[in-house]
Amino acid sequence: ERCREGEELYREMEESGVLGNTVMVFGQMNEPPGARFRVGHAALTMAEYFRDDAKQDVLLMIDNIFRFIQAGMEVSGLLGQLPSRLGYQPTLATELAELEERICNTKTGAITSIQAVYVPADDFTDPSAVHTFGHLSATIALSRKRASEGLYPAIDLLQSGSKMLMPNIAGERHYKIAQEIRKTLAVYEDLKDIIAMLGISELSREDQRTVFRARRLERFLYSGTGALHDWTY
Repeated sequence: ERCREGEELYREMEESGVLGNTVMVFGQMNEPPGARFRVGHAALTMAEYFRDDAKQDVLLMIDNIFRFIQAGMEVSGLLGQLPSRLGYQPTLATELAELEERICNTKTGAITSIQAVYVPADDFTDPSAVHTFGHLSATIALSRKRASEGLYPAIDLLQSGSKMLMPNIAGERHYKIAQEIRKTLAVYEDLKDIIAMLGISELSREDQRTVFRARRLERFLYSGTGALHDWTY
């Protein structure tokens, strides 16, 4: 990423007192694409050392995984390869899998990764997003629309999800409640255009109850503009 952001991150880590247990690997945007393409693998090699040799659990944070894909596009162009859909390299899926599938647990320790994912033009059908999300256990999608409505944290609950949200992991009650909440919010999202054009009074009684229930859920789930903190949970 940008050199300035890397320097700010270093200062934040230093102030928080975790720098002594941290290894930072930077792939600056002014560096050649080949160097930026190898940064992710270099960081993973270090993480594997701490997991396998030092027998420690490792938290691997990647910001931003799209820059790895972008560097691969540039390398592919320099090699004269024919681009695939939307200009991406034909080896996109393979390159991403070679990186992501190294993030795993062994008998000696675990590597857990948190990754920032830039979605071009907010299009979740973009090949870079599709291939990336396929490797992730859970996703938290941030929404410009939610932020413009003053709803924070600006998380799109319908785009977000977790493969671990299953009855045998989260429990039957938790799973059913989560599914009902998603269903209620999805129906409310579909009704918003009708409400904007005709008003809520034109909806059926059942749909009106769903809308009121969804609005109460939003007030419960979002902290609103009155809660300002450095870190929001």
